[in-house]
Amino acid sequence: MAGDFHAIRAFRRLFVGTMIFGLACLTIANAHAGEITVYKAKRMLVYQGDGVSRSFRIGLGSSPVGPKRVQGDRKTPEGVYFIAHKNPHSQFYLSLAISYPDRPDVLAAQQAHRLSKKEYDAIDTAIRRHVLPPQNTALGGDIFIHGRGSSSDWTWGCVALDDRDMTFLFEHVQVGDKVTIVQ
Repeated sequence: MAGDFHAIRAFRRLFVGTMIFGLACLTIANAHAGEITVYKAKRMLVYQGDGVSRSFRIGLGSSPVGPKRVQGDRKTPEGVYFIAHKNPHSQFYLSLAISYPDRPDVLAAQQAHRLSKKEYDAIDTAIRRHVLPPQNTALGGDIFIHGRGSSSDWTWGCVALDDRDMTFLFEHVQVGDKVTIVQ
């Protein structure tokens, strides 16, 4: 009986220790998660993560009012996306790929008959797998947060920051971090 008591006690210590270790790992993993919110009307990007909160002035697509609907409309999309990859060799200093289009973008395009069934299925599959959707559809693509200046709305739909601000963001953001873009 005493042996059972010691075995239970040892198991309890092991279980509690494992739980504490697991929670610590979860906390460490979540401590690095960043979140970006782009406020198009305010021309501002806010980054929160790693215990840091910073805001940056931005430039947008040269026709920034309203959501992106079609390729070439020079609008910055609106919705909830994620950072799909980081490019340290961008022609625009540094860049972070945004996972545009998202599900509402695709549904709106499908209802307006701007996507083929094949394109819709390919984008839907990418969204479900949490990977970058096809970028060469009627919706447009290649939407990034990148450097080279925030003094005007000059991009084809991307979010532009000054290079110094882009350096900070690039160093703090991870692939998978949430990006919300609102009017």
